[in-house]
Amino acid sequence: MTRIYFNEVVTRDGFQIEPNFIPTDDKVKLINELSACGYAKIEVTSFTSPKAIPMLRDAEEVMGRIVRVPGVEYTVLVPNLRGAERALESEADEFNLVMSTSETHNLANLRMTREKSFTGLAEVIGYVNGKTPINVSLSTSFGCPMEGAISQKVVEEFVQRFADLGVRGVTICDTTGMANPIQVARMVDSIQKKFEYLQLTLHFHNTRGMGLANLLAAVQGGITRFDGSLGGLGGCPYAPGASGNICSEDAIHMLDSMGYITGINITRLVNLARELPIIVGHPVPGQIAKAGCVSDLHPTPSYVYDLC
Repeated sequence: MTRIYFNEVVTRDGFQIEPNFIPTDDKVKLINELSACGYAKIEVTSFTSPKAIPMLRDAEEVMGRIVRVPGVEYTVLVPNLRGAERALESEADEFNLVMSTSETHNLANLRMTREKSFTGLAEVIGYVNGKTPINVSLSTSFGCPMEGAISQKVVEEFVQRFADLGVRGVTICDTTGMANPIQVARMVDSIQKKFEYLQLTLHFHNTRGMGLANLLAAVQGGITRFDGSLGGLGGCPYAPGASGNICSEDAIHMLDSMGYITGINITRLVNLARELPIIVGHPVPGQIAKAGCVSDLHPTPSYVYDLC
């Protein structure tokens, strides 16, 4: 059966909109525990301005203190040249650059046009100059809550422009949870044919309850790399009503149950998910941590034996 690779994004994408600062010790401990679960990648933090995202103001310290496990790639979000300078010093395994395919969302989120974003990210790629592999995440690739549908042609044009700059991978993001399985199937069929040389990742949100359905459509279409967030944490602050990412443990449990190989220790991961509400101070959306895995059987009620 096909191997599926997961990138855990909880300590970056998941934590960045949490209202209360999560202590550095908790972040380091969680990342170290996630590293032992079998992930392909962990998006550790973001080298953005501490003023912009106070939650991630400890990026250097977190990167310096985590225990790096062989076989796990530790990736970081890099917004600009200054972020790239800081990230190079951290010796991250990959830089993740982000822009939106929606002009309106890009203006709301990044305060600049798409062309200005592309120019800035191209400068980062040139500055890094092959020292560190680069992935580009294209937000709102399946729809924008302000513009509506985003043309697949526009998405593919941006993929091509970044591919021409020599990036290793591209992540197609359903930032606002507007995708549906048929749309996903169409997208992944096209991008794999046109960009088979790129490391392609899909990033889904569960805003409208279609996250796992969309993931399954992508898997059935041949995609083998996905982002997920422990407990289903996260969400875009510039997408009205956009709830969190697909829940890592729910997605991995589903794929394991179907016979796919994820390389993840689901028991260990679910135990971490059960600790997450204590770390963030509120309940989280994930289901498996509440209900247990399908293999977790319960004792037969004693009265049943009286009925036999």
